[in-house]
Amino acid sequence: MRRRELIAGLAGAAAWSFAARAQQPALPVIGYLSSRSPGESSDVVAAFRRGLNEAGFVEGQNTLIAFRWADGTYDHLPALAADLIGLRVAVLVAAGGTPSLMTAKAATTTIPIVFTAVNDPVQLGFVSSFNRPGGNITGISLFNNALLAKRIGLLHEVVPTAAVIAMLRNPNSPVVDDDMKSVLATAQPLGLTVQVLNASTVRDLDAAFEAMAKLHVGALVVQGEPFFDSRRNHIVELAAREGIPTIYAWREYAIAGGLISYGTSITDNYRQAGVYTGRILKGEKPAELPIVRPTKFEMLINLKTAKALGLEIPPTLLARADEVIE
Repeated sequence: MRRRELIAGLAGAAAWSFAARAQQPALPVIGYLSSRSPGESSDVVAAFRRGLNEAGFVEGQNTLIAFRWADGTYDHLPALAADLIGLRVAVLVAAGGTPSLMTAKAATTTIPIVFTAVNDPVQLGFVSSFNRPGGNITGISLFNNALLAKRIGLLHEVVPTAAVIAMLRNPNSPVVDDDMKSVLATAQPLGLTVQVLNASTVRDLDAAFEAMAKLHVGALVVQGEPFFDSRRNHIVELAAREGIPTIYAWREYAIAGGLISYGTSITDNYRQAGVYTGRILKGEKPAELPIVRPTKFEMLINLKTAKALGLEIPPTLLARADEVIE
């Protein structure tokens, strides 16, 4: 009898355990919609997870993340967003700047949205104000457009003899016109002629760099843009092959071999997005979470690349750099 009672008791306990697990609520799912590519986004994804951890969430323990990547092809974003919404995600992270946020905003007015790397969300009409965004959207701004003037000034210091500079831009970027205005407004007082080079595919990138020699381009500024981020190593390799001194928005380009970078900390941007995502999972409303503005700015100079290009970086510029790669 005792053996039968023991077996019956164990069976009953197992059945209760299974039923209890079945009744436990499913882990909340975070939808991560990115205009970029997974291979080159490992650093920002790690930063996003760090932010989640700071807010008390660990992937696989008390939350799940569903990743969807457009690989720099913005036309893929609507279908990817619809897929995530079909999963009934608790929060939708619009990663990779304005293209992802535009898509997320069009896809839902009810699911909380946390964006990363958007220039000025108020000017672009995504939120009503920085302090009280309203609606279902909040996130981390970038002000990348405002830093274009600084990048051109730095490039002019590095290559003062360059009379013609090129702007590599993505014509499909939602902020391309604003970026172009900033470039022209800064270049003209310096007596610089600006050649516009458009690229929205890998083939376009190759053609743009091949055209620089014919256009007598002396230096290049690359638009801070998700498609270019998704092809970062290729762009750095093309600049080295053509011997074009180039400035970029993010430190990751300089680390990859680019000459110089100046901008906000993109990894800190994503970390803060992770924190906000966690706070929303805890019950806070995006309408009441102020837009976070950048506070960290950094300049990196790659001396190895400068030597390969035959450039001597002014000592005053080296002294202002946050990091020098030798």
